[in-house]
Amino acid sequence: MGRQHEPGVMTGIALLLPITLTTMAIVLLAPVLPQLMAEFADVPGHEYLVPMVLTLPSLCVAVLCPFAGMLGDYFGRRQLLLASFVLYAVVGVAPLFLTDLVHILISRIGVGVAEAMIYVLSTTMIGDYYEGERRDRWLAGQTAFASVSALVFFNIGGLLGEAGWRTPFIVYASALVMFALVLKFTWEPSGDKAEIADATKASAAPHNLSWAMFPWGNLALIAGITVYGSIFFYTVQIQASAGLAELGLSSAARIGFLTSLASLGVPLGTFIYSRLGRIGVGKLLLAEFGILSIGFLLMGRTGSVPGFLAGCFINQLGAGMLLPTLLVWSMSILPFEVRGRGTGFWQSSFALGQWLSPLAVTFFALHLGGLMKSFEMLGYMAAAGFVVALVAGRKTAVAANA
Repeated sequence: MGRQHEPGVMTGIALLLPITLTTMAIVLLAPVLPQLMAEFADVPGHEYLVPMVLTLPSLCVAVLCPFAGMLGDYFGRRQLLLASFVLYAVVGVAPLFLTDLVHILISRIGVGVAEAMIYVLSTTMIGDYYEGERRDRWLAGQTAFASVSALVFFNIGGLLGEAGWRTPFIVYASALVMFALVLKFTWEPSGDKAEIADATKASAAPHNLSWAMFPWGNLALIAGITVYGSIFFYTVQIQASAGLAELGLSSAARIGFLTSLASLGVPLGTFIYSRLGRIGVGKLLLAEFGILSIGFLLMGRTGSVPGFLAGCFINQLGAGMLLPTLLVWSMSILPFEVRGRGTGFWQSSFALGQWLSPLAVTFFALHLGGLMKSFEMLGYMAAAGFVVALVAGRKTAVAANA
C-alpha cells in the first residue's frame, strides 16, 4: 500500500541531489585530467581517448536518455531510479582497480547507462510532483544544485588528486546516499488514489507508450537550441584545468580551487534567472549567448591567470542562466503521459552537446594554433547564438498568441 503525501522540501531535495551525480561524472575528474594524460601518454590516440574518461558518460546519456524516458513512462519512475543508483555506485568506483584505459572506458559506459536513468527519472519526477511556479523553482534548483556540487567536486577532485588520479573515483559510492534519500522521501501511489493529482502519479506505472500527445515540433526546436547551447555549457568545467595548466599552474588542488571559484558564476546565473525568468525565452537567450561570448573571448585573449579566471566566471554566469531557461521551457510543453520521453529527448540533446564540447575544443585547438585560440572561436560561435535567440523568441511569441 503506497503512501499518499503532498511533496515537501525533503521530497524535492531527494530529487534534486541526483543531478549532482551527472555533474560528478565530469567535474570530479577534471583536476586530474593532466595526470590521466600523462599516465596514458603511450596509448595511441590518447589525446582524444583520455578526455573520453570524463565525457563518455555524456555520450551514453545522449544516446540512452530517450530510452530511459520510455521505460519511465511505461514502468514508472521510482524503482528504476533506485536500481540506477546501485549501478552507478558499482561501475563508478571500478577504475580504482582497473589499469587498462580500454577497461576504464568500458566502466565509464556503465556510468553513462546509470547516469541516463538517474538524469531522466529524477527530473521527470520533479515535473510529476510539482506544478506551476513550484515546478519552475525546483527545476531551476537543479542548476543550482549542479553548480554548487561542481564547486565541491572541483575541490574534492583536486585534493584527492594529490594522492593520485585513481583516488577521486571513491566519491562515486555517494550514489548510495541518494538511494537512501529517494527510498525514504518518495513513494508509490495507491491504486485507488491515482486520480487525485499529478503529485500522486510520480511513481505510478502508467504503461503508456502512445505518442499521440507528444509535441514533436516544439520539442525539436528546443532540442536543437539545447545541443547548440550545451556545447558551451560544460567547456569551462572540462577545459579550465587545461587552460590554467597552459598558463603555468601545476598543482591539481590549486587548479581545482581556482576553477571552483570561477564556477560560482553558475549559481549566480541561476539566481538571476529566477528573477528574470518571466521576461521571455527570446530575451533570456539573447542575454545568455551574449554573456557566454564575452566570457569565451576574454578567456581566449588574456595571457594571465586572473584574466582567464574572470573570463571563466563571466562565461559560467551565462551558463547558469542558460540551463534553467532551456529546461523549464521544455518541461512546460510536456503532459504527464509523455513527460518521461520528452524529458529524455531534451536531456539527450543537452548531453550530446556536452559530449561534442571537448571534441570542438580539441578540433579548434589543433587547427587554429592552441587552446586559447579555441576559446576565442567558441566566443564567436556563442555570439552567433543571437540568431538562435531571435528564432526562439519569435516561435514562443507565435505560440503565446495562438
